[in-house]
Amino acid sequence: MALKSDRYELQTDISFFYNDGTATRGCAVVHDSTAGSGAAMDQGVNLVKKATSGNPVGILLNDVVNKDLTRTHLNQYKDEVQKGGKVTVLRKGYVVTNSIDGSPVAGSGAYLSGSVAGNVSMVVSGTKIGAFLSSKDEDGYCKVEVNLP
Repeated sequence: MALKSDRYELQTDISFFYNDGTATRGCAVVHDSTAGSGAAMDQGVNLVKKATSGNPVGILLNDVVNKDLTRTHLNQYKDEVQKGGKVTVLRKGYVVTNSIDGSPVAGSGAYLSGSVAGNVSMVVSGTKIGAFLSSKDEDGYCKVEVNLP
C-alpha cells in the first residue's frame, strides 16, 4: 500500500489510461509520449506512466494490476484497475504516501524524483508538483500537497 486514508481530493482527473505495466497508488505519473485531442475523455491514446522526468499529471489514486480476469476479478475494495484501463489522478489536494525519495522537510517543494520512477523528492531535479507538509514518519510515509495547474 502506498497511500493512507488521510487525504484531501480537491480536484481529480479521470481522462487518462495507464498501460505501462503495473503501478501502486500514491506514485507520481507524467504524460506518456502520446496524448489525446480535445477533451480526450475516452481516447485510449491519452496515456500516463511513471517516470523520472516529464510533464507531471498528478498522483495515481488506483492500483494498476495485470490479472487474468477469466480466473479472478478485480478487488473493488482496493480500487484496482486492469492494465490499460482508466485511472483516477489527483491534480489538487494532499495525500499521505510512501513513494518518497530521501528525507523531506516540511515546507520544502515536492518534485519528480530523478532516480526512481514515480517517486517524489525534495531535490530539484524534475518538475515541481507541490510541497511536503510533513517529514517522513517511522513507516516512511509523508504528507504531500499536490498543486498542479
